Amino acid sequence: MKKQQLVCMGLLCSIFWVACSGRKSHSEVSAADTISNNYNADTIKQPKMVKTADMRFKVKNVERVSEDISALTVKYKGMVMHHSMQSSINRSQDVLLNTDSVLRISSYNTSADMTLRIPSAQVEEFMNQVGKMAVYVNNRNMDIQDKTLDYLSAQMKLSSRSQIIDQQKKGVIKIKNPAAVLDLKDEMIDQQINNKRIDDAVKYSTLGLNFYQSNTIARETIVNDDPANFKLPFFTRFGQALANGWLIFTDTLIGLANLWMFILAAIAGWLIYRYLRRKNAVVPA
Repeated sequence: MKKQQLVCMGLLCSIFWVACSGRKSHSEVSAADTISNNYNADTIKQPKMVKTADMRFKVKNVERVSEDISALTVKYKGMVMHHSMQSSINRSQDVLLNTDSVLRISSYNTSADMTLRIPSAQVEEFMNQVGKMAVYVNNRNMDIQDKTLDYLSAQMKLSSRSQIIDQQKKGVIKIKNPAAVLDLKDEMIDQQINNKRIDDAVKYSTLGLNFYQSNTIARETIVNDDPANFKLPFFTRFGQALANGWLIFTDTLIGLANLWMFILAAIAGWLIYRYLRRKNAVVPA
């Protein structure tokens, strides 16, 4: 009897374990199917490939090539996002022409930087056209980043957060902290903006250009700004010299007049000296 009871209990335990295992397997399959369905629902139709490129090259005339590249960008329905041109002097020398003018000879180089947004489908063709404007190309690079998974991740997170917000509005779930709702909405906005940024980067590639030309010699006549080189005309200086001489003469007379006591003392001393010398020179009889 006891043996039959033990057998029955073992059989019941086995049936219960099989039933639980079946329910668990069914739950796992359902969860997996749900994730798979969500993934399939959010699968991106087109891969999100972001292209970036840059070129450095030498040209004959930086200003003219800048204008040509701007016109070519408009032709390809792109945009010039940044454009700067700069010149720096390597060496400069001044040659004195006369007291008023100086010939300044300068050696300088000119370069330019441009940042462009070009439709991704035409970026390689555009770079080929730009390369034809160069004397030679120093370097040319292009990188492609696959943003598909980043885009999909943000899309799925946005979908799940949207469901939470909808359930919160319907009262299915309650979020006690209002700040948590605001943070959740801010995250949704950030994810939407990031995906739009990826879409824009996929549509338009960013192209950086740096180009330069050979050193240029520039000659220009400028005003001599050194005061030491300025002199008056000859006759003016001659007249000033005569006037200065007269001033020196009068100043000398005035100086001697101030020393009249010393002059009289010197004369008196000289007369006494002569008198004593003559007296001593007479031989006694």
